Amino acid sequence: MKRVRVGLIFGGRSVEHEVSLVSARAVLNNLDGGRYDVVPIGVTREGRWLTSGDARGLLDSGLSRAIGTRAALTGDPSVGGLVPIEGNGVPTPLDIVFPLIHGTGGEDGTLQGLLELAGIPYVGSGVLGSSLGMDKGAMKVVLGAAGLAMTGHLALTRRRIETDADGIAREVESTLGYPCFTKPANGGSSVGVNKVKRREELAAALAEAASFDRRVVVEQAVEGQEVECAVLGNDEPEASVVGEIVPGHEFYDYSAKYLDDSSKLIIPAKINPAQAQEVRSMSLAAFKALDLSGMARVDFFVRRADGKVLINEVNTLPGFTPISMYPRLWEASGVGFPDLIHRLIELGLQRHEERMALRRDFAPGQRAPGAR
Repeated sequence: MKRVRVGLIFGGRSVEHEVSLVSARAVLNNLDGGRYDVVPIGVTREGRWLTSGDARGLLDSGLSRAIGTRAALTGDPSVGGLVPIEGNGVPTPLDIVFPLIHGTGGEDGTLQGLLELAGIPYVGSGVLGSSLGMDKGAMKVVLGAAGLAMTGHLALTRRRIETDADGIAREVESTLGYPCFTKPANGGSSVGVNKVKRREELAAALAEAASFDRRVVVEQAVEGQEVECAVLGNDEPEASVVGEIVPGHEFYDYSAKYLDDSSKLIIPAKINPAQAQEVRSMSLAAFKALDLSGMARVDFFVRRADGKVLINEVNTLPGFTPISMYPRLWEASGVGFPDLIHRLIELGLQRHEERMALRRDFAPGQRAPGAR
């Protein structure tokens, strides 16, 4: 059986650089050595692409400074698209890429667009789904159009934040109230997120969120349980069991996610069967509405006052760290980490075959095969 050559891309210039390194180590440790050859491709904080020993140095050390000068990828039409340059300078094509750059430049459609142009198969959602999944403002427009119940929210631009502080405060107070959350529209791992309890805190929280992105989302706080569901598949996705997060801090911020062990992950979530089924159904509906593929983690609130299930957001490239909910939910659903990675790679290859089967030529009057 031919071994599959997998390019593992990690690091990146986003605020989630370190999280990406931890995810990459976990995936690397769980790839089946009998099936796959791994080509590590690291991207430093400065945007330098590294491969071979330089990439492994970045991965092993966790340091973001440049480690080498060799370019990681090059275009070569003779072998088809972008390929890694190994130590002997001989280009060897990749069979598929597993993108593990969390945040901007990795899961927002930009890396996916590069791989599409190069004709390289990759794991996960395409350009459209990745872009919608990354931008919380655009995501909520699509999910709302699909009829999915959501938390109350406002989408703002940095320019308005800088010029209309009083108007924003009045709008927040009339539509959302306090407490509320301010977030960069394009971000992850709760970086730049603040819980705002009064008007005096709003301006500073909005400014911090706007320092990470030109678009900011303000969300109504919901008293209730935080639950998550993992999705796996392409056109016929499956939903995992539902898990619950009990934050160790006031909310599930970066420190609670990665820097201490005070938060609790409960699988299955302590909700009733009808609520769990609704979470699973809404997860699949969101996955299809955003045109996602491969994987996603969908986050919800179960409101304490009335038990209503509200979708919060969708993550198209969830964490693969040892404590991340996505692999743990699938493990609880009967899919172990190594098998999960294998299935994601198979799904990426299948989606690439579908893309390559599309027609790329046209002549007036010409009909597709089988068309009448």
